[in-house]
Amino acid sequence: MKEKIVLVTGANKGIGFGIAKHLGKSGWQVIISARDKQRAEKAINELKSAGVNVLGWVNLELRDLNSIEQAAKEIQEEYAGISLLVNNAGIPGDMSVNSEHTELSDIKETLDVNFIGTFALTKALIPLLAKNEGRIANVTVPSEISPYWHPLAYVASKAAQNAMMGVMAIEFLQSNTPVEIFSVHPGPTTTDLNGNMALPGFHDIETVGEKFAELINDGQQHQGEFIELYPIVKED
Repeated sequence: MKEKIVLVTGANKGIGFGIAKHLGKSGWQVIISARDKQRAEKAINELKSAGVNVLGWVNLELRDLNSIEQAAKEIQEEYAGISLLVNNAGIPGDMSVNSEHTELSDIKETLDVNFIGTFALTKALIPLLAKNEGRIANVTVPSEISPYWHPLAYVASKAAQNAMMGVMAIEFLQSNTPVEIFSVHPGPTTTDLNGNMALPGFHDIETVGEKFAELINDGQQHQGEFIELYPIVKED
């Protein structure tokens, strides 16, 4: 029986913390990634207080390919039983401007972190996940453009993640690679990323984390699926 060890990126706060907490409470051993040691240790203490078995943390900066390489090496050496990667870490980009006024530097930075960095980490860990018949879950948003919320840099970076997921899912099936990959849209959630926005229809990280853990533990195959935990409700 394979070990239930999960790496949740960006798990020191927000949705990542909620996911790590509720996966941990449902029996997963948790590794978190963060960019800052102090924040990582604070999160670990809170997770342990909630009854989570935290194996440790890795320093990961997704905009830095050397950091990704080092983190992947550490995971391979210290946490070789990993069977689930949750790609949660990301940056919002500038959500205050429309596409016409979006700076090219903002587009590049957001893509570098949310897509290039996420792809690099995923690519580095696929051999280990294949060995453990593991899974990859991307925390993302729909590629279809919502008329209510559509910051270009962020939506473009997540559309690229969704494309990565779809291509990899087909290739894993075609090559009989024992890895499953799918995308999960938490739905509107109150987090630091959106300035703690709390409008009607929004959920908190506890609700989203619990629902995410239920999905991971449902015993079903989700290869290539885009799953909405709480779909965006259209306004009248």
